[in-house]
Amino acid sequence: MVPVIAIFDVGKTNKKFFLFNEDYKIVEEKSITFEEIADEDEFACEDIGALQRWVLNTLRKYIESNTYDIKAVNFSAYGASFVHLDAADNVVAPLYNYLKPYPQDIEDQFYNTYGTKEEVALSTASPALGNLNSGLQLYALKYHKPRIFSKTAQSVHFPQYLSALVSGQKFSDITSIGCHTALWDFNRNQYHEWVIKEGIDKKLPPVAASSKALDIHYRGKQIKCGIGLHDSSAAFIPYIKNIEDPFLLISTGTWCISMNAFNETPLTKEELDQDCLCYMTYEGGPVKSSRLFAGYAHEQIIKRLSEYFVEVPNYFEKIAYDKSLLKDEPALKELTDFDVTNYISYEAAYINFIRQVILAQKRSTDLVFNDKVKKIFVDGGFAKNETYMQLLAEAYPQTEVYAASVSQATAMGAAMAIHKEWNHLDLPDNIVSTRRY
Repeated sequence: MVPVIAIFDVGKTNKKFFLFNEDYKIVEEKSITFEEIADEDEFACEDIGALQRWVLNTLRKYIESNTYDIKAVNFSAYGASFVHLDAADNVVAPLYNYLKPYPQDIEDQFYNTYGTKEEVALSTASPALGNLNSGLQLYALKYHKPRIFSKTAQSVHFPQYLSALVSGQKFSDITSIGCHTALWDFNRNQYHEWVIKEGIDKKLPPVAASSKALDIHYRGKQIKCGIGLHDSSAAFIPYIKNIEDPFLLISTGTWCISMNAFNETPLTKEELDQDCLCYMTYEGGPVKSSRLFAGYAHEQIIKRLSEYFVEVPNYFEKIAYDKSLLKDEPALKELTDFDVTNYISYEAAYINFIRQVILAQKRSTDLVFNDKVKKIFVDGGFAKNETYMQLLAEAYPQTEVYAASVSQATAMGAAMAIHKEWNHLDLPDNIVSTRRY
């Protein structure tokens, strides 16, 4: 039987299951979506029961099939989410949606007690984002839903809860704790004082290394079980492991996130005001990052272009980079303010819109860029966009700029995090495929 690692990669929309062989090739892949349910306030949230059943049934099926020799299992999942458990490990609350509006009176109470938004943000490397600061979800639970809080013996970050489903053991992990949670004091490298004063730390499981793997017996088979990782940190691992020179990664999707693990300067007020934050590497180091809502703006402008020029929806994919169509126009304050009617053709409008994206991207990336960076890698949707990549390379003439791709980077990162625990081969050095611009 082929030795493999099983990975559950749980996104907001798609839930994926992979088997990777020892060369990190995908030998099995499944994907599923679940209808959301409503919490007690009628706000949409994850169906945690359906997800539990899918994880356990899927793993059981593949272990019992004896088609593959499953050596290990690990998990990656979206962050800013807690699963609240009683003393018998029963789920006592919905998996609250981080997009749910935060109670204004509770927010006011928190900042009146523990300092201004700016002060808390500076020490926790977390812009004030309401429920996206998952630590504040626990604060709200204490004061807004005290009955649930009193029932809660432990609150477990979502990726670590998925691991606990299989292992029966609960941990906290630095990639989840350190990602815009407002829980971690980056200056002192420990939980923030508000966490201690509120007794929140007593609800959190012990912290373990993200590379930790537990020896467990599951369905009659001895396997290694990782403790899970936050998906953004997991997706960074293939790059850290495969690239030797200091680099910056621009991960593009709805958000374009510039991530620099080679910038150790603390976040400033000005950087926080411009949407900077810190992620954590799986080894516990800060990843200074900036965010740009460019993927969302791209979607909006594409719709307008199709309506105005009456082209097929994804016509932009056929457009070659043509420098002669560029206009030297001032940078827009908001990318969605781009006016497609100022141009004579779809091509001209699109290329000039991407120029605006690059002007905004450079402003955003420069917030975390430094002299150590020798290479910029772009992954995600914009890595396939010829115009974006050419203009980005022109914006950084002294730096090597590459379009990069890693097949299922988040899932692969979760596998690589516990490589030594299940795989006797060396890590392959060709995981990241690149094209230089």
